Amino acid sequence: MKRRVVLGFAIAMLAGCAGNQGVAPDAPLPTREIPVYRLAADDKLKISVFGEEGLSGDYTIGSDGNLAYPLLGSIPAKGLTLAELTQRITAGLASSIQAPRVSVDVTQYRPFFILGEVNRPGQYPYRTGMTLNSAVATAGGFTYRANQKQVLIQHFGEAGERRYDLTADLPVLPGDTVRVRERFF
Repeated sequence: MKRRVVLGFAIAMLAGCAGNQGVAPDAPLPTREIPVYRLAADDKLKISVFGEEGLSGDYTIGSDGNLAYPLLGSIPAKGLTLAELTQRITAGLASSIQAPRVSVDVTQYRPFFILGEVNRPGQYPYRTGMTLNSAVATAGGFTYRANQKQVLIQHFGEAGERRYDLTADLPVLPGDTVRVRERFF
């Protein structure tokens, strides 16, 4: 009888470890270095060119990662920062406009995703300054089984998930996929 209990416990522990694929259980937690925001498909932008109403307006980065812009045509924008896109547009307009002054702002970010032990997993619109607590609240809160000490986040453009200690100010970025795991005890 005692052997069966020990064997059952060992099998349960192995099964728990098998569900932790892709994340080293004893790996040190990464620092909370916030990645630089990079543009991608579905980001909505407001581009302003001082003194040029025809070139100012709202634009959306297409599914191919390009921005269709007057005078310049299709501009590859995927992966650029706002500063890099501003510089690219300014340089392109310099041949048509004397000393163009360009500003680019994001008016609507791409959504974030939250999975696992939350009441309403899914895709949600990103809001500036979003933290993990506000993302979980948007998804209806934690389930009773949720691990409320650590979370897995895959930042947009990264190959795998990273494990983070759950703190009140842990940032969530546009395009992030957050996975709340089940606690074991």
